[in-house]
Amino acid sequence: MLKDITIGQYYPGKSIIHRLDPRTKLVITFLFIFVIFFIRSYTGYLILLVYLAAAVIASALAPRLLIRGIKPLRFILILTFIINVFFTAGEDVIISIWRIKVTSEGLNQAIFMALRLVFLVMATSVLTLTTSPIELTDGLEYLLKPLRVFKFPAHELAMMMTIALRFIPTLMEETDKIMKAQMARGADFDTGNLIQRAKSLIPLLVPLFISAFRRADELAMAMEARCYRGGENRTRMKVLKVERRDYIAIYITIIMVFFIMLDRYFL
Repeated sequence: MLKDITIGQYYPGKSIIHRLDPRTKLVITFLFIFVIFFIRSYTGYLILLVYLAAAVIASALAPRLLIRGIKPLRFILILTFIINVFFTAGEDVIISIWRIKVTSEGLNQAIFMALRLVFLVMATSVLTLTTSPIELTDGLEYLLKPLRVFKFPAHELAMMMTIALRFIPTLMEETDKIMKAQMARGADFDTGNLIQRAKSLIPLLVPLFISAFRRADELAMAMEARCYRGGENRTRMKVLKVERRDYIAIYITIIMVFFIMLDRYFL
């Protein structure tokens, strides 16, 4: 399951999505996430699905990569679905067993929440799969640059966010290796009650934290050895440049947002 996590991974490519400016992709992702919370009908999710499918096709990514990224969320999706089905009040009762009632409003809410989580994961996966960590850092820093007026450390925050995102797959791989090593020594992570399972994670968490701190220390030493001193007076080998394809991508996204808002408030 740990290998199924796609957020933070980068797949090099030459597709039109790969060649988009990272600032454009960040803005589009923010708009995508923003508009998800305004959808209140299946038509809106259908528009979102068509838009996301077009983005996946344009990025030349294998759909199995995005589907694989949803697998670790199975438990959360099932739990969210059950909570919304049985604890959302409504008038149109579909099933009634003792005090348990399933309403059409609760069922719709459960489906909407599950779809919302799926689209959120897919959108962020497309962003990280098609954008290198360095491009993400430069794009985030540029978008946060106006906050420098308030002495906001835009470069440092962008660097920390990108490093954290980049090391998610590394830590997952390290967790998988430690888990297999502990299982070879007789550790059992699957049986027992909740307390016993929590205790069985101690042999996994302790070496994982030690490994994470060691990697952080090695990264800090490597950055200092290369005379890294933050973003002040820092130059870039590749200067970001917005091109025609970036404007087209933003226009298409705005049209998608317009139709969803039209469906939300007028249809």
